[in-house]
Amino acid sequence: MASLNTSPLKLAPIALCLAQTVLAQTAPATLREVQVEASSSDNFGGNALSNTRLPAELKDLPQSAVVVNQALMKSQGATSMASALKNVPGLTIGAAEGGQIGTNINLNGFSARTDVFLDGARDRGQYYRDTFALDSIEVLMGPSSMLFGRGSTGGVINQVTKKPSLKAATEVQASITSYGMVRTLLDHNTKLSETSAFRVALMAQKGNTSDRDQTKAQDYGIAPTLKLGIGTPTQITLSALFQRNRDMADYGVPNLNGAPAAVDRKKAYGNSDDRTISNIASMGAVVEHRITPITSVRNQTQVNRVITDARETAAQNIGTLTGVGGAYAGFSTGTTANPIAASSAGALSSMYVRQQSHDRVIQDQSVFNLTEFTTKFQTGAIKNDLLAGFELGQDTYNNQNYYRNGTCNGVALNTVGATTGYSGCTSLLNPTDTANAAPISVGNLQKGKALTVATFANDTLELSPKVKLVAGLRQDRYSASITNSIPTTTTLAATDQTINFTSVRAGAIFQPTTAQSYYLSYSTSFNPSLEQLVSTTGGTQPLPPTQNKSVETGTKWDLRGGDLSLTAAAFKVTQYNARAQDATNSALYTATGTVQVGGARMGIAGKVSTKWQWFGGYTRLNASIVDAIAPQTAGKTPANTPKDSLSLWSTYNLTQQWEVGGGTTYTSSRYMNNTNLTQVPSYVRWDAVVAYHQPKYDVRFNMFNLANKYYYDALIPSDGGRAVPGLGRSASLSVAYRF
Repeated sequence: MASLNTSPLKLAPIALCLAQTVLAQTAPATLREVQVEASSSDNFGGNALSNTRLPAELKDLPQSAVVVNQALMKSQGATSMASALKNVPGLTIGAAEGGQIGTNINLNGFSARTDVFLDGARDRGQYYRDTFALDSIEVLMGPSSMLFGRGSTGGVINQVTKKPSLKAATEVQASITSYGMVRTLLDHNTKLSETSAFRVALMAQKGNTSDRDQTKAQDYGIAPTLKLGIGTPTQITLSALFQRNRDMADYGVPNLNGAPAAVDRKKAYGNSDDRTISNIASMGAVVEHRITPITSVRNQTQVNRVITDARETAAQNIGTLTGVGGAYAGFSTGTTANPIAASSAGALSSMYVRQQSHDRVIQDQSVFNLTEFTTKFQTGAIKNDLLAGFELGQDTYNNQNYYRNGTCNGVALNTVGATTGYSGCTSLLNPTDTANAAPISVGNLQKGKALTVATFANDTLELSPKVKLVAGLRQDRYSASITNSIPTTTTLAATDQTINFTSVRAGAIFQPTTAQSYYLSYSTSFNPSLEQLVSTTGGTQPLPPTQNKSVETGTKWDLRGGDLSLTAAAFKVTQYNARAQDATNSALYTATGTVQVGGARMGIAGKVSTKWQWFGGYTRLNASIVDAIAPQTAGKTPANTPKDSLSLWSTYNLTQQWEVGGGTTYTSSRYMNNTNLTQVPSYVRWDAVVAYHQPKYDVRFNMFNLANKYYYDALIPSDGGRAVPGLGRSASLSVAYRF
């Protein structure tokens, strides 16, 4: 298999040199705005939305949104986007599968893998996202194609990067975990002139990402940002993210009789030479010009490139060694409907796991340019806040698959000519951690390209100081084409699809006081079947795009001068032409008809007193697949969609120096695939923190999973369902020093 020898970090000096050149050629302007610093850097709430397509204040948004800020991430010791998003009830994590590597998310019962954004620009690359360069993560709930284009059925996740300011600051941090991860960070901000600043964040970590076997990682990254014209009518922001990850994908535990096999939580079924190497390069430029005090134009260009070289091995069904030479037999995983009998399968100690290779080299690239025009004007007694824009983007995807056809006890696992990639077998209870000697063969080459052209407009009409109306339209044209070098009944040799779709957004907001907001909203979205630039087909042609509609009503309260926010909402999302993996062939997708997810959510964020603060929420989801074309999924609950989920985190300052806190995460039982024949149980996890603060430094001791609960963190729907066990009882010690 091809290997990667070039790190995108070599581009960092070029980016810095470019930034210095632009700085030298830019003269400071005479007009200047006053920079407003956050009133409290340790507050979990009171966050303004950074995305320019959304109102700055959450109360003016007729839609649910959750902001996970840096203070909360630090308090919890969250170092990955996946761990930070555990603060969002109704959001679950899916594990790596097929062509999907990295942070895969289910939001409100729908996949959000392609609904991740970076500073408002689409970040569709497949990689494990870190928090070292992030200031916050914004999660917008529900269909939002009018604002963000294709996708967003369950919502949108926007990563907000750290930005330069005119206040010099430097912080270094080092941490170590009980499971063997050592991590160092640097965050440096410097004032270059009265109108310019530079900030850089660096990260390096090495060790195990959890207490499970085969989770070694060695990652590092740099995120430089230069901002020019701060406080002037024209501001330019140049940013970049260069990151290199060398991780091991965790495909979890195989299913046996309708549940994950009852094995030790640390057991993994890959090989010692497995690795997932990702080189991430992301560069952005934003130019903002204030034409008048109430009219401005903004242009953003974002270029992303992610190259991943993966050699991965997954547990693929359970069987026994029987027959002449101890040949591997019995590939059934067993379900609650058709369990494997003990007499035929034997005890767990006699069971073996068939291993399957998932090797590929993926090149994922995107270029997007977004222009926004905003202005305020008055029509009679009605005040208007208008947003209009144009978006142009291109995605390209190249996935070269490889496979390893191996043996079990000297007997071939694959038929002659097959590309199934069954590479070996290992004991269910005591898997071996050795290299795999099966030869590597070249498999299917998937290629894809997509062009996005869109225009949009949104107007917020203030009928009175207490009543506002929101209305928006967006017209998208999405043209995609894909090819496969080895076509099958489930992957087309070549196909293309062009979708023209009009997205709408409407809402009404009633604000009787400055602290209260009540709203009702309606929004739509669409998902092309070629959105991920792979053949999501019924075997003959691309499936029609899903069409999604949402109705939501809710309330938001800002208390204690904005330091504390309370929210509550009820909603219903309906998806038409819904797609799901076929029960008998995980590579084949069908349009299962209609999926409905109704529910309610509530949240709290911020300080209830000067010493005590909370962050958390509860979500109830009633999800169902209705009018299904595939009869085995009719009336079932979508995979990885818990009915109830709750997350709470609270800290209390005992003194000016000492802080204690903790929280809980609850997730009800979830099905591992859409047939609902396999599931994982509910769980409650408890975490805690003790911190010591000084003006120059902080010492923080985090404890995870205090009760050592055996639970499952991420689910994989294929092959009968697989589940990845979560972190056992463990701890982290970190020290941060400020210059």
